[in-house]
Amino acid sequence: MPLNIVLIEPEIPNNTGNIGRLALASGSNLHLVKPFGFEINDKRLKRAGLDYWPHISLFIYENIADFYAKHKDKNLVYFSSHGKKDHWSIDFENDMFLVFGKESVGLPETITQSNSDKLYKIPLYSPHIRSLNLANAVSIAVYEGLKHL
Repeated sequence: MPLNIVLIEPEIPNNTGNIGRLALASGSNLHLVKPFGFEINDKRLKRAGLDYWPHISLFIYENIADFYAKHKDKNLVYFSSHGKKDHWSIDFENDMFLVFGKESVGLPETITQSNSDKLYKIPLYSPHIRSLNLANAVSIAVYEGLKHL
C-alpha cells in the first residue's frame, strides 16, 4: 500500500536525510540509486533524518540499470520541470513509484525522453524560480498521493 520514493543519483545529504524522514512519516519506501554525491554514512544525512534513519524502509541500487532490472514492470511516474502535465493529474495508485532526479540537473534526458507520457511537473507561479528544492518537491508529491489514496 505505501508509495515508493525514488531518488536518482541524489547529491545533497541533507535533502536525502529529510526525504528519508518524510518516507518514514508517510509510510513510504525510499529507493536510492547510485552514484550518490555523499557517503551513505554522512553525518549530515543522519542529522537531517535525526534518529529515524534505522527505521526507514530503504533500498539501494548500484545504478539506474539495476533499479530498472528490479522494477521495470512497476507503475512509475517521473517528476521534472520539463513535464507537460501537472502533478494533480496523476492517477495515484498503491505501490506507485515517484521518481525524482538529482538536485543539479534533474532526471537524465534518456529517462525524460523515453517516459514523456509519465512525466509530471509541480507548477511554479513565479518567473523568478526554476525549480523547487528536491525535499520540498518530494513532500508535495507524496502528500498529494496520500490524499488520493
